[in-house]
Amino acid sequence: MVKSQREPIVKKSINIDIKAYTMIIALLAIWVIFTILTKGRFLTPRNLSMLTRQVSITSILAVGMVLVIVAGHIDLSVGSLAGFTGAVAAIAQVWWHWNPIPAILVTILVGLMIGAWQGFWIAYRGVPAFIVTLSSMLVFRGGILLITKGITISPLKAGFKIIGQGYIPPLWSVVIGIAAVIVFLYSEIKGRNSRVKYGLAVTPWSLEILKILGIVGLMAIFTVIMIMYEGIPIPVIVVILLVVLFTFIAQNTTFGRYVYAIGGNKEAAALSGINIKRTNMTIYLIMGLLSALAGIVLTSRLDAATTSAGNLFELDAIASAIIGGTSTLGGEGTIPGAIIGALVMASIDNGMSLLNIDYSILTIVKGLVLVLAVWVDIATKKRAL
Repeated sequence: MVKSQREPIVKKSINIDIKAYTMIIALLAIWVIFTILTKGRFLTPRNLSMLTRQVSITSILAVGMVLVIVAGHIDLSVGSLAGFTGAVAAIAQVWWHWNPIPAILVTILVGLMIGAWQGFWIAYRGVPAFIVTLSSMLVFRGGILLITKGITISPLKAGFKIIGQGYIPPLWSVVIGIAAVIVFLYSEIKGRNSRVKYGLAVTPWSLEILKILGIVGLMAIFTVIMIMYEGIPIPVIVVILLVVLFTFIAQNTTFGRYVYAIGGNKEAAALSGINIKRTNMTIYLIMGLLSALAGIVLTSRLDAATTSAGNLFELDAIASAIIGGTSTLGGEGTIPGAIIGALVMASIDNGMSLLNIDYSILTIVKGLVLVLAVWVDIATKKRAL
């Protein structure tokens, strides 16, 4: 009897693993295809370094987008907000002659204030997130033109540019790589022990070891490739820190459990005593903060604030989250999965650019990939039922 009760749990665990690793396999397949088509140019250390820098901004936005979508909402304003806050950072340095640190602090404050504004209407006034963030997308796209007076603002201060253009020296890159492996191993072992302690399903040790060896191997290869160029780009370090922090928040804090509970069943969450309004407000505060960080990285990378900055970034962030396994129905999704989704989108973009394929074709392909990802998500849900 005990055996029959446990079999579905083990089966479900294996299905989840397969779903999670499918995107990793797809990513590797994309890399192999583009490496062949570009005659090896795709997998050069220089190009991979550029790819990781390119994907960092989308990844920062995708971290917050996972929380938004898991809770059953959407945010269409993050691209415009990133461009707007980036413009604030540039104006503070070029026109107001501020040093980078106060400029960054004011930029983050602006992002938080905008996040609070959106959260207020969504959480406390009941306006659908789609409408609130759509209006904000238009407002801040116009706001960029207004505050920049329609011109490009540059150059920025050297201390600010290093955020988006700098590298961690090779020796320290190795140290960071080793530290990342240690943190990963600790997290995996602790997580498995916790599942065993509470009687939850776990994958067999043979599969667990294969997974650990595979991920550690990829981390080692990544570190080696980065130091073969100039080291790990600083934006990548920012992304890694955010992924670790918000994965911990999502999995190990009351707030994180509330987010998943609300997305899974809002009525049940309310009946269980969860403060849905406060949780939703916090989600949009976080999204405002991350949009400001993305704006800072974007502006420092470009060494300028432009009127088109952040255009359509919201679609890349949403696509990354969904491709990475975040359910469009809410209640399910992981931040590492969204990063893999962001890498998939950026790899397609980068590879097609190396092949000199027209931008119009690129946007069509990215749109089709998003539709396919949503279809797979819906089909998986139906099969599970």
